[in-house]
Amino acid sequence: MKPIQAVFFDIGETLINEGEIYGRWADWLGVPRHTFLTKLGAVLATGGDYADLFAYFRPGFDLAVEEKKRAEAGVPNGFGPDDLYPDARACLSALRAQGLYVGVAGNQPAEAAEQFAALGLEADVVGISAVWGVEKPSQEFFARCAEHAGVPPAHVLYVGDRIDNDVRPALAHGMRVAFLRRGPWGHIQRDDDALRRCQFVLDDLASLPGLVAARNDGGG
Repeated sequence: MKPIQAVFFDIGETLINEGEIYGRWADWLGVPRHTFLTKLGAVLATGGDYADLFAYFRPGFDLAVEEKKRAEAGVPNGFGPDDLYPDARACLSALRAQGLYVGVAGNQPAEAAEQFAALGLEADVVGISAVWGVEKPSQEFFARCAEHAGVPPAHVLYVGDRIDNDVRPALAHGMRVAFLRRGPWGHIQRDDDALRRCQFVLDDLASLPGLVAARNDGGG
């Protein structure tokens, strides 16, 4: 039995480059993009998240209200083909060509399901937290991934860029983990002990199919 039988991918900053997405939010709020992104890094470094970023520039910020306003103004929030990382499509295709179950599962609003489907990526399942009704870092989220793949957690590799939402909870659920060191979270968050427990630590997705094939051939 191959040690890795299913590979699941996070969405933001794993498959989707969120730089332009945050840039469009900066434009909407009337904040210079470099200022907005610099503040994002500072917020993450002190344990905050995107909600703290929006609240800093717009006290009382309501995401649902602002998304509705953006949609009505013809600049909806979300992602499209231009936001896909260039190594994502080939990586998923190569893993499926190895006969592996390939899934995508991340914390995203319900609208992301349609946006992701439009990308036409090769995946056996796409899990959107708002659709599933459970989000990371909940153990139920990772249990759902293994259930879809139909294999024990120990045979699932979860790929993500966040130590708090991806690495630690996936390891806690008994999964194998590939930490992808890109995007703000990937370069700011640190946990050497958790990274030592990862199956792979990556700087891109291009090398992942080969690493998985080698691990499966080696049986370890």
